[in-house]
Amino acid sequence: MKTRDHSLPLFDYADEIVCGVDEAGRGPLAGPVFAAAVILDPNRPIDGLRDSKKLSEARRDALAIEIKSHALAWAVAQCSEAEIDTINILQASMLAMRRAVEALTVQPTLALIDGNRCPVMTVRSEAIVKGDDKVTAISAASILAKTARDAALLVLHQHYPHYAFDQHKGYPTVLHLERLSLHGVSPVHRKSYAPVKALLEGAA
Repeated sequence: MKTRDHSLPLFDYADEIVCGVDEAGRGPLAGPVFAAAVILDPNRPIDGLRDSKKLSEARRDALAIEIKSHALAWAVAQCSEAEIDTINILQASMLAMRRAVEALTVQPTLALIDGNRCPVMTVRSEAIVKGDDKVTAISAASILAKTARDAALLVLHQHYPHYAFDQHKGYPTVLHLERLSLHGVSPVHRKSYAPVKALLEGAA
């Protein structure tokens, strides 16, 4: 596994089938962590790809549709709250990324991973620091992972409306912490995370 911190033009991947890989949802107190893998089609470029956190929700949603229709292959995967609590969020993120790569309908020869480490998998991989704003395939994966997770949290909101998941998407905002304190821990909260764990220990 290699780690690079350069811009993509410095690389030469002409003979590779490259997939970009990124995750979304390490920080939230509730819901799964998501990951996506994308193999872009060089003959169908997509304008405006960048780190999903730097895009508006409307722009992310529009780009997600374009990515799914233009890419050679894409896949989204996740790790559940129970898996996060069992193996920790770092390992769960790595597992979700591996699942996304393995779910691709086109076999990549190289996976470019956002960040400074790679999941253990059969496909050769390189970690690229801040890759979601440097490598278009990783940007695309960032967008798919983020939009998939946001959609999942809207579904959770329907099941647990009193937590306001539609507003904070599970992140530890003041609103979320207030609702968590008021209503207690739900089945979709990550019990290993400090604010949730503290509530459980206080109720024991």
